[in-house]
Amino acid sequence: MSAVIDRVPVDWLLESGDAWVQYRARIDLLGESEESAEVQSARAAMLADERITAIVDSLQDWPGEALSNHKKADHPLHRLSFLAEIGLRAGDPGIDPVIEKALATQNDDGAFQINVKMSPRFTGMEGEFLTWAICDAPVVLYSLAKLGADESALRKAAVHITGTVREPGFPCVAGWSETFHGPGKRSDPCPYSNLLAVKALAACPFDFPGRDEAIRSGVEMLLSHWENQGGKKIFLFGIGTDFRKPKFPFVWYDILHVLDVLSQFDVARGDDRYRAMLGELMDQADDEGRFTPTSMYMAYKGWDFANKKEPSPAITMLAWRIAMQ
Repeated sequence: MSAVIDRVPVDWLLESGDAWVQYRARIDLLGESEESAEVQSARAAMLADERITAIVDSLQDWPGEALSNHKKADHPLHRLSFLAEIGLRAGDPGIDPVIEKALATQNDDGAFQINVKMSPRFTGMEGEFLTWAICDAPVVLYSLAKLGADESALRKAAVHITGTVREPGFPCVAGWSETFHGPGKRSDPCPYSNLLAVKALAACPFDFPGRDEAIRSGVEMLLSHWENQGGKKIFLFGIGTDFRKPKFPFVWYDILHVLDVLSQFDVARGDDRYRAMLGELMDQADDEGRFTPTSMYMAYKGWDFANKKEPSPAITMLAWRIAMQ
């Protein structure tokens, strides 16, 4: 571990990174306490960042606009996940009302729902509906778990998601139809759904029946997808040039997102397939250990992780956080 941290451009991260990057670097890379003066100062600056307060403000009408594209980085679904990822939590300004409104969307089965714009071409339905799919309900569960929402509601949602798994992993399922299966074979697992489901279950701070087996199944599916990257795409997801571009926020199916999730598990970190994927990521660092984005979400233009001309403290911090696991 010491050999790894010696290669991390820590001074540069703390000098050049946004407040949230400094906060996460101190917690995740340096192992500093939440109670330290430096960590508290960085966190206060993060909460005062006008870009972050604007995102919090935009979520006050949750669930907000209807989702028509799961890759839309500035949709409320992904904005909430971004806030949870960087370290906001219950009690922070504007967060409690959002948590309360998100909890209110939970259906009787336990799924957290969002507004979805249905296309007759793909769903046989037209209009906007409050419902869920396996590529959005886990994002809400992950966000609420990280934010510190009520455990009983989280547990019900986690059990619901766990109940959808089947070998070899999580399939494409949705609340509006028992026969819907997205752009792929019904018998195939969806790589994106597996990523989100494993991420959400791992974020839950409690155990429950079926959790470990569901995570194991999802982890194996993700590693197998990497292993068989020369084969056919699964639900339109492949392992190619675009996949290998480190990108943030964690919206879609790409190398940084997949590694960030897999790095949480001993069974993945000890796997040759994981180490090969990690090697391809770390090979993208420059001589100073910094990473420059090669892809970006235009919705976040102006943030360092959406600037392809300069090294990004955010992506650098995230990549080294993975490598240090």
